[in-house]
Amino acid sequence: MKKYIIAVLAIAFSTATIESRPSENKGLLWSSLHGLDYAFKAGINIGGTSPLPLPEEIRNIESYSPGVAITLEGNVTKWLDIQKKWGVSIGIRLDNKHMTTKASVKNYGMEIFNDTGGKVEGLWTGGVKTKAKMSLLTIPILDNYLINNRWKVVAGPYFSYMIDGDFSGHVYNGHLRSPDATGSRVNFEGDNIATYDFSDNLRNFQWGMQLGGEWNAYRHLTVHADLTWGLNDIFEKDFKTISFAMYPIYLNIGFGYDF
Repeated sequence: MKKYIIAVLAIAFSTATIESRPSENKGLLWSSLHGLDYAFKAGINIGGTSPLPLPEEIRNIESYSPGVAITLEGNVTKWLDIQKKWGVSIGIRLDNKHMTTKASVKNYGMEIFNDTGGKVEGLWTGGVKTKAKMSLLTIPILDNYLINNRWKVVAGPYFSYMIDGDFSGHVYNGHLRSPDATGSRVNFEGDNIATYDFSDNLRNFQWGMQLGGEWNAYRHLTVHADLTWGLNDIFEKDFKTISFAMYPIYLNIGFGYDF
């Protein structure tokens, strides 16, 4: 969290410095005359990582909690016409995606750690608590359409590289059958739980689509809302323990500064 606060303060200081330097203001004027706009954005991601549609293995979502998921982005927009109605933007974004859920499942693919530190794989029926957390470096490439002086809509693909990821949790109040539904049964009741960790099976490269809008509140200050929808499974292709694909779907809400 500290590094994000430091980054925000540094950018804010840079913004104030730009306003006071005539030479840099000339650079911004040159960019404007050549159809280039620059912006900095900060926000939070709210959403989750989920299969679509929910498979029959997941019987009920008992709870959901979004984590602290801050985003920071810088981008440049090239306007393609004199009126600045249509443009293309490219940016670089520090992305965080975080959620914690509890669910009731039946015959859910699972690999848990036993008391001796080994792993047991099979089908789990009972409660599952999952934490999914990813830090990513994201490049959005978006079409821009300016509706009027205050409103703009954007849409296009994004490409992400995962810097750090965590997909782990524990199972409780249920039983595991190993290696399949007809195998031997191990019960977990009361305070007896077993942990799991699929973090090493997360895919480094992710991509999806982004759709959103931006409102110009004041001369430089903007407010935005963007929906990002992942289109490839967060797990590697050869990971088979969870039998269905999981997709990150998040709404990013925040503010920006147009230079």
